[in-house]
Amino acid sequence: MQKVSQILKGFNPNKDKFISREFQLFGIHLAEQLDDYKHKSLYIKLAKTVHRSILEKALSFCVDSKARNKGALFMWKLKELKKQK
Repeated sequence: MQKVSQILKGFNPNKDKFISREFQLFGIHLAEQLDDYKHKSLYIKLAKTVHRSILEKALSFCVDSKARNKGALFMWKLKELKKQK
């Protein structure tokens, strides 16, 4: 987990002009890690509404796998983690 000061140091206003909140940055990070940039708005919404620890657990499960569709695997694992909680 990055601190806000670290995020602001890496913030480029010319490139990242549409990212103004931390959850938006985390949503974009999810989309990049899952190779699913097409659904970045979904990941931004999840970053805003779902607890960060659940998202990080699901992400670590998916990044380590050899799945072709990591986005679908992420959503499945997220559903399973929500059931457990």
